[in-house]
Amino acid sequence: MDLGPLEGGYLELLHSSADPLHLYHFYDQMDLAGEEEIEPCSEPDTDNINCDQFSRLLCDIEGDEETREAYANIAELDQYVFQDSQLEGLSRDIFMEHIGSDGVLGEGLEVSADAEQRSQKRPEVPAVPIVTGSFLVGPASNPPTLPGLPAALFSQEPASSQIHLEKAVPLPEPSSGAAGSRLHLPAGPIQIISMLPTLPQGLWHISGPSTSLSSVFICHGEMSPTSQALPSGGPAIHGLPKSPARPGSTSPFAPSAADLPSMPESALTSRVPGTEDKRSPGQTAPEVSSKLPKWPEAVQRFYSSLQDRYRAEPTGPDGIMVEVDLVSARLEKGSNKSQERELATPDWAERQPARGGLAEVLRTASDCRRPRETQVIAVLGKAGQGKSHWARAVSRAWARHQLPQYDFVFYIPCHCLDRPGDAFHLRDLLCSLGPQPLAMDDVVFRHILRRPDRVLLTLDAFEELEAHDGFLHGSGRQAPAERGSLRGLLAAVFQRKLLRGCTLLLTARPRGRLAQILSKADALFEVTGFSAEQAQAYVRRYFENSEVTDHPERALALLRDRPFLLSHSHSPAICRAVCQLSEALLELGDQAELPSTLTGLYVGLLGPVARGSPPGALAGLAKLAWEMGRAHQGTLREGQLPSPEARAWAVAGGLVRPVPGAAEVELAFSSFLLQCFLGALWLALSSDIKDKELPQYLALTPRKKRPYDNWLEAVPRFLAGLVFQPRESCLGALVAPAEASSADRKQRALARYLKRLQPGALRARRLLELLHCAREAQEAGIWQHVVRELPARLSFLGARLSPSDAHVLGEALSAAGRDFTLDLRGTGIDPSGLESLVGLGSVTRFRAALSDTVGLWESLQQRGETQLLQAAEEKFTIEPFKAKSLKDVEDLGNLVQTQRLRSSSEDAPGALPAVRDLKKLEFALGPLLGPQAFPKLAKILPAFSSLQHLDLDSLSENKIGDQGVEQLAAVFPQLKALETLNLSQNSITDVGACQLAEALPSLAASLLRLSLYNNAISDPGAESLARVLPDMVSLRVLDVQYNKFTAVGAQQLASSLRKCPHVETLAMWTPTIPFGVQEHLQQLDSRISLR
Repeated sequence: MDLGPLEGGYLELLHSSADPLHLYHFYDQMDLAGEEEIEPCSEPDTDNINCDQFSRLLCDIEGDEETREAYANIAELDQYVFQDSQLEGLSRDIFMEHIGSDGVLGEGLEVSADAEQRSQKRPEVPAVPIVTGSFLVGPASNPPTLPGLPAALFSQEPASSQIHLEKAVPLPEPSSGAAGSRLHLPAGPIQIISMLPTLPQGLWHISGPSTSLSSVFICHGEMSPTSQALPSGGPAIHGLPKSPARPGSTSPFAPSAADLPSMPESALTSRVPGTEDKRSPGQTAPEVSSKLPKWPEAVQRFYSSLQDRYRAEPTGPDGIMVEVDLVSARLEKGSNKSQERELATPDWAERQPARGGLAEVLRTASDCRRPRETQVIAVLGKAGQGKSHWARAVSRAWARHQLPQYDFVFYIPCHCLDRPGDAFHLRDLLCSLGPQPLAMDDVVFRHILRRPDRVLLTLDAFEELEAHDGFLHGSGRQAPAERGSLRGLLAAVFQRKLLRGCTLLLTARPRGRLAQILSKADALFEVTGFSAEQAQAYVRRYFENSEVTDHPERALALLRDRPFLLSHSHSPAICRAVCQLSEALLELGDQAELPSTLTGLYVGLLGPVARGSPPGALAGLAKLAWEMGRAHQGTLREGQLPSPEARAWAVAGGLVRPVPGAAEVELAFSSFLLQCFLGALWLALSSDIKDKELPQYLALTPRKKRPYDNWLEAVPRFLAGLVFQPRESCLGALVAPAEASSADRKQRALARYLKRLQPGALRARRLLELLHCAREAQEAGIWQHVVRELPARLSFLGARLSPSDAHVLGEALSAAGRDFTLDLRGTGIDPSGLESLVGLGSVTRFRAALSDTVGLWESLQQRGETQLLQAAEEKFTIEPFKAKSLKDVEDLGNLVQTQRLRSSSEDAPGALPAVRDLKKLEFALGPLLGPQAFPKLAKILPAFSSLQHLDLDSLSENKIGDQGVEQLAAVFPQLKALETLNLSQNSITDVGACQLAEALPSLAASLLRLSLYNNAISDPGAESLARVLPDMVSLRVLDVQYNKFTAVGAQQLASSLRKCPHVETLAMWTPTIPFGVQEHLQQLDSRISLR
């Protein structure tokens, strides 16, 4: 075998077609001048390895997870070394020359004595220079003899920019059989002089003590032909073969890139195709480029096709782009008795918007991801809020090179994954199941498997997958080359067994058992929908291409005339439906107006379409919508429609649209709300639904047996509207009069059910749904019954209030004609909704998040709304207040600061009622945050002049300690109304007890109850409390149970008790007092309690 001239580097040989067996024997037969005889290899298996054995070895490790992790570790070390700003001049070939075959870099600062002794037994380095690829290696004991190097170079001092490696390189003892094919470095420190200015290429100087070799120079770069000539006494040395088509490594045993399973791409190929080799102008272009290899042609073609697939902009209404807010989210324990976690509702001021949308979120997430770990990012939101819009926008951003951290992005709607069978491959999941399938050959597939961390997989509408809660515990054992079910493939991805290290982006509705998967997500975000300004911007963009220039403003005027629809326009889907109906109404002239309900909105959209429908087409489509919704699906097969004419009518009318890329011809409803409306239409018209069964579909009262699965969550409102609204303008506009009359019996059944409901007995979410149903019904008797039965104290604590919820609630409170107290904490209500509710005359008191309320006051003050500001301040209350987080304490401090600023103003009246009238304050932050937050609370306590109950006890102990007692005692003189002081479980010792006793006389006239339960007070502390006890003339109860004082302290307290006839109870039981002593003291004074 003619190996040809020696050229190239390690990466050149990596992809070459040279037979490793021939290369091995070629190097084994080379006679290096001045080199001692090398001992034969003691490992026959290694010595006799051939290409077939090596190939089989690579096949065996194809699916080995540990091997892939080892490759990833090498890639990380490679990246760490060559991204260092001080080592930019070092070649990757140097890295592979020294650690690729001989060992790894050590962590120690010195070489051990054993390593130094072993290094003396190694074969000597050849006395003549050796050219290996682009390196010149040789002894430096006689520098002027090195060919091609000027003698003046060796008399120079190192340049000031040279690098001194302080860490030594521990070199393990090599096998004797490999000594002739690699460079052995002496023990001791290594000095590297990089990029000397006198040479067109880098030069490294390696030297070490205790060796026969004084130093070695390594020259990197292409040398001129005269420089490569060796001395006449040396043997002729040929270069390793190189493949002109596949640059690779010069190592005779380096496997090709295609043979290495899951090897990190940074160790083999360039991330960006087309990386150029930059050289100085005076340097001769080498025959072989030193740039990293490009992607294979098949990979590049697939990459371009995938970009073309996602680069296209959507047209029509789908192409109207209005940015929707993306907010950081978290899960919390649900309010019900189940263990399922729910999406937390942050205060409006507490929201953390993600600037830049999902693309910026992904860029930020990639910077903090853990190596080789699959990253799960979930985007949640109600139906129609814009989740799919953002998911597709991410794919377009990647196609425009705005996400350089990903080589490949795959967008997969989850309705495409609901397919039976066990013949699916991972490549099917990536390319064949989504819209616009692409062909992926083996070269592309292996390329993707090598760098899963460069892959983004988007699963849109994840809630449509059945039994998704089992993905975390399913079998998931498929290897990349195996086939299996789609469920098994997804389970393997979620369990980090397939594509481990990729980024997984989920969009879903936050409901049901999905929380089990969401709890494992690395990041959670929520799409909150349109603000009022964004909704108006959408309307303007929808009509900007209209031939009539005043259409945008006229459409906005129509929307503003219907505040109810305007409040629903925070949903992009409803906003789009309003624009579609407005477009038709504007053609009718200035007298047109939008309907006042959601039911009327969709009746207006479907009415013209229904008039030209084939017989039974609308009813058949409505039935399919209901059945698909019960199965948690939004797609249907073409054969499920009653007839081809029905299919053509539904597609032409925009009710359904084809699903691109489906295995069979599938159709999807144009929107989720349209599917809900059609499902409600089926319930209203179908004779299969019994009258007595109809109330269960309103989902207003809980059922213990077989509870209704309200997946089509808008059905109750549409059902109430279709059944109760006038026939001629509602059902009569969709179906024939004979069909519409069948809803009369259902109307009577629902009316009886709704009028028997007691709104005061319903939970907050169900009460809001009842208000929406009554509002949609437009039936005076039902609406009056609901508002009349509303309780005077309405608490929506923890129930999220959308803009439409706040609007309907405001209408109900205004119609009731009596006073109400509202608790709006934990509702996430927006500022405009809070302002509208606070401004109602029927609302006399309200509670809301402190930060949101202060923000509302500031906004009203800036706008000059003096009257509304005064009403908002007078109605606001925080009684009672419980601080459960550091934010609560900070918000309370901001409220006090607002009062101080208000008091300093001449125009403002006295203290804020919320601060002035607070009577009960609880502090329960626990042992970690308690000591940190209590000093802040102690500073603002004097502002609460009416405070009567101060509870510093917590089930997990606040542990304010003696320092906290000292801070509290300092403000006792300002707490003139304090009646109850609970200092239980706060790690108070004798020091704190003495400080407390000294300050208690300032509370002598008001304090009724004092609790020091479960602290660390011993006899000195008990004695100080006993001394002050007679002075506490108003004290009725003292609790010092579970402390550490003995019989001595107990007797002192009992003696002092006899001087206090006003004290009713002294709770004194503690395990450090003998039981006999306690019984004796109780016999002497029955006021001593041993409970």
